[in-house]
Amino acid sequence: MQAAARAIAYAHDHQSKSLQSLQDFLRIPSISTLPEHEKDIQRAAQWAADRLKDLGFEKVQVVPTARHPVVLGQRTCDRPSAPTVLVYGHYDVQPVDPLDEWQSPPFEPTIRGENLYARGASDMKAQIVAFFSALEALAQTEGIPVNMKIMLEGEEEIGSPSLQAFLQDHRQELACDFCLNTDASILGPDTPALTYALRGLAYFEIHVYGPRSDLHSGLFGGVVDNPANVLSRLLGNMIDQNGRITLPGFYDPVRPLSPEERRALARLPQDENWWKERAGVERLGGEEGYTSTERATARPTLDVNGLYSGFIGQGSKTVLPARAMAKISMRLVPDQTPEQVKESLRQYLEENCPPTVRWELKDLTGCLPGMIDIQSAPVLAAKRALQSVWGVEPFFSRQGGSVPVVGMIQDLLGVQSLMLGFGLPDDNLHAPNEKQHLPTFYRGIDTYIHFLNAVAEGT
Repeated sequence: MQAAARAIAYAHDHQSKSLQSLQDFLRIPSISTLPEHEKDIQRAAQWAADRLKDLGFEKVQVVPTARHPVVLGQRTCDRPSAPTVLVYGHYDVQPVDPLDEWQSPPFEPTIRGENLYARGASDMKAQIVAFFSALEALAQTEGIPVNMKIMLEGEEEIGSPSLQAFLQDHRQELACDFCLNTDASILGPDTPALTYALRGLAYFEIHVYGPRSDLHSGLFGGVVDNPANVLSRLLGNMIDQNGRITLPGFYDPVRPLSPEERRALARLPQDENWWKERAGVERLGGEEGYTSTERATARPTLDVNGLYSGFIGQGSKTVLPARAMAKISMRLVPDQTPEQVKESLRQYLEENCPPTVRWELKDLTGCLPGMIDIQSAPVLAAKRALQSVWGVEPFFSRQGGSVPVVGMIQDLLGVQSLMLGFGLPDDNLHAPNEKQHLPTFYRGIDTYIHFLNAVAEGT
């Protein structure tokens, strides 16, 4: 399309400006979890707000929350019938520890080969700058063809504790046709992909209590039921020998995989050896009847994340512990909810925990799974954009992890989220030497230009 061609020519002519903008943003150490970086968080929020003003956004706010501010921007195009796109991102980053493993200072962006190294490079300041650069290219040529709303938070790396209340309070302001979540990745530099589904999360602690205090296992073993033994039995029986979770009603709401989805997932370059190599194991396990990719991305799970009971130091101590605790996470798929699986777990404990001990279930955190219709207009527009830039048809993938904001936006704003970003699997997110592949960054700018034009055309 002619408009996209002019905008892309502008973007190519201004790649050095995009790179400089990204480097400036990366120099701000906006670590959300560390109180000593409070001023840096404010600086990063203001940097993003100033950039939106430069792009002609009529209404730009840095809105305080209970902890870190949210940057809001709004820009109306000259077409009354144009769709409204809400763009989500986050400007906060992870801590840099261990510092001695970095090959260059984490907040001094450094180019080595085709990669730019800095904390927050891939996660996710490059994605934000790529989108801003696409907006600039369009604004300077044919104009931005859709109504834009931008929401950038500063708490994603600490679990977005203020976001739900913020979405509730600003529901009308954030009304849109769909959300574009730029906190995403592709499968490889030459392998474009679209994530259409994310798993949700439910996280619990199970506490089992026995005697008032620890006892001598020689004096009381065989007389007093051991909370650690009880908890071990409970945990072990939660999954059967076929890898199926045994909690009552756990699978009742699970949306089955369609034959078309299974064929699409089978196309992904993630065979059994791929999963073995990534996990560092010789054999894989899991639920029978599904491929490893299906198990890791499209089926629900239950995992013990931590155990604590009795004596766990070096050497021996013959103790019968007074209590035992396990941390459990469940990954959820459509149409499960944290509330539903909590009820399944509670019922299982009621039915299986012996009367010789008492138990307590603590609900720590959770989020809904997210899914977008792969035949929806935003997905088709993204597919067309990726194919225009990469020259090949993108893969459709599901991700096994959770992005709480996707479920929140679906629940509170009533719209689906499209995941379209340009990180790579080897970008070292949250680790030393985080990087962004620069050729992919520039391709990302081009993709966003094509995408917004395709959305405006109703593709």
